[in-house]
Amino acid sequence: MRSYLFVPGNDEGKIVKAFDTGADAIVLDLEDSVAPQDRNKARSVVRDALEARTSEMRKSGPKAFVRVNPLGDGEAFRDLDSVMPGRPDGIVLPKCRDGENAKKLSEMLVAKESELAITTGTVKLIAIATETARSVFGLGSYGGSTPRLLGLGWGAEDLSADMGALANRDEAGQFLPPYQLVRNLCLIAAHAARVEAIDTVHIDFKDEAGLKRECDAALRDGFTAKMAIHPAQIAIINEAFTPFKSDVEQSKALVEAFANAGNPGVLGIDGKMYDRPHLMRAEKIVLRAETYGMKDDPPPPRKKRAPAKPRAKRATKKK
Repeated sequence: MRSYLFVPGNDEGKIVKAFDTGADAIVLDLEDSVAPQDRNKARSVVRDALEARTSEMRKSGPKAFVRVNPLGDGEAFRDLDSVMPGRPDGIVLPKCRDGENAKKLSEMLVAKESELAITTGTVKLIAIATETARSVFGLGSYGGSTPRLLGLGWGAEDLSADMGALANRDEAGQFLPPYQLVRNLCLIAAHAARVEAIDTVHIDFKDEAGLKRECDAALRDGFTAKMAIHPAQIAIINEAFTPFKSDVEQSKALVEAFANAGNPGVLGIDGKMYDRPHLMRAEKIVLRAETYGMKDDPPPPRKKRAPAKPRAKRATKKK
């Protein structure tokens, strides 16, 4: 997936519209966007929305995830009990402390899958892994925690609240150092666990230029997707995380070269050495292109004109 659009679970109108936004995944929210007194209604609305999906929507439409409440007070269990009959594609676990937390939710899902005759492991899991100060220290524990783990995402809003911070961005809209650190740690943790790295939301949905800058930086650094809070953000996110044609062609050539050489550990091509990490990256780009297509390469940058040479002043004759 490239884009995850969060939608309040108690808003039927927004949920219906969300499935036509072009988002790769819709996250029906039962947590932050729903007041505690509205949770029962939201659970019913979300279950109805999941069950209303046709077989064609399930096959070719956006994936449907549900963000449940954090583990600990029984709300997450009630969420699962209500929405699992709708067979969501995945569950998003907020304020996830560590891999043990993810494993615990997975065990809950195993029980629900068995009860509903769903193949074990069908429902995937995304952990939002940085929403408390404590959870930052658990980032290295996700590898091998559960095979259903699809990705790790990070968040700054709940984290700043947990730390009592006055802000998480500076006057220019850039994340402050503590949140840059958390972002980078989550990115590294996701790749260490061999799961998708999902960038956090850009909360100013009217700031298209800022969103694009964040998407470009996320792609550059190794994130594979980004969360969204408004339908207007989807096109920008999808475009950013769709690979360029030249990258796809180069990746296909590299994969083919390794295959023709018998998949060695290292391969020399045109004077450059390529190893297994290069091959893995190329395979991911090819797979992404097969799923989402590719985009035209950007035009080459214009060459700057050399500054004009100053003309020599003519000597004037003294009268």
